[in-house]
Amino acid sequence: MMDRLITLLWQEHRGKTVGVILGLAASILVVTLGFWRTIFIVICLSIGYWIGKRVDDHHSFNNWIETFKDQR
Repeated sequence: MMDRLITLLWQEHRGKTVGVILGLAASILVVTLGFWRTIFIVICLSIGYWIGKRVDDHHSFNNWIETFKDQR
């Protein structure tokens, strides 16, 4: 029964399910750690996601770093 519910939620309501889970996690972090620490964690996660996505898309991280060095 629970397996079917989880499968249904994931297949039919993926965005809502992920949104609720992220909202729950964010609220727990704000209550336990505070607002600014939670914002810091979200920023770090976003940067990590962005770097990981670039690696998955086969963009060279070293070339990206070199663009900053060339701007000086």
